[in-house]
Amino acid sequence: MADAVGEELVLRSDADGVAWLTINRPESLNAMNQHVIARTHGLLDEIELDSAIEVVVFTGAGDKSFVAGADINELAARSPIDALGGRMQNLYDRIAKYPKPTVAAVNGFAFGGGHELALCCDVRIGSTQALFALPETGLGIIPSAGGTQRLARIVGIGRATDMILTGRRLDAFQALQAGLITELVEADELMASAQKLARKIASKGPLAIKLAKLVVSRGFDVDHETGMLLEQLAQALAYSSEEKQEGTRAFLEKRRPDFRSVRQPDAATQNV
Repeated sequence: MADAVGEELVLRSDADGVAWLTINRPESLNAMNQHVIARTHGLLDEIELDSAIEVVVFTGAGDKSFVAGADINELAARSPIDALGGRMQNLYDRIAKYPKPTVAAVNGFAFGGGHELALCCDVRIGSTQALFALPETGLGIIPSAGGTQRLARIVGIGRATDMILTGRRLDAFQALQAGLITELVEADELMASAQKLARKIASKGPLAIKLAKLVVSRGFDVDHETGMLLEQLAQALAYSSEEKQEGTRAFLEKRRPDFRSVRQPDAATQNV
């Protein structure tokens, strides 16, 4: 969304190689609508071409909600044709396949489409205020932005089916136990902890990060032998890179690797 209102719906702020995208509709608990989706696509376009950005963090404005799902006013008016268009699903599929690592900093309600936004990110960190649910069946619909697929892969089919059929909520501690989030911090520590996590990821080899994302995501849905072949091929590509030379040389010289010094100028814009 190019207009000023659209620009205010998702805010971008950059800090030390990390782009923070904040869904900014606190009066609606940061519910996703078509303008938020369009604005997010536009920001992802910018960030993909920005070589200064190495990791993207998603969070929600205010202290109550990460994203409380889809905007119900829009949802009520949607037709079967709208469902087949998969507007939110397309955005989340893009985030899941994004060439740069993504982190969800879940600061409150992550319901419906908000839960699904967290699911499509590579890593999820939550505050003690985080609360997860997929309540769609209570509206006579089903999760349709990846919830029926990604949740089961992360927490197991039994727990995922229970959450989807009952609308059961998981608090932050239950989410940690289930593996839905991998780190739990106090609310006032979330942003600093998410930045620290993002910087830790950014300190690794950019090509290695891309290859790891690719092999983990693509290998999950193939047989074991095919997955192992993907791993071997990705490693062969990593072995051929200057990053591998820098990483091993730095280890032997007992120093931190400087991957940016050997990265190709346009590497940030290339998809593996």
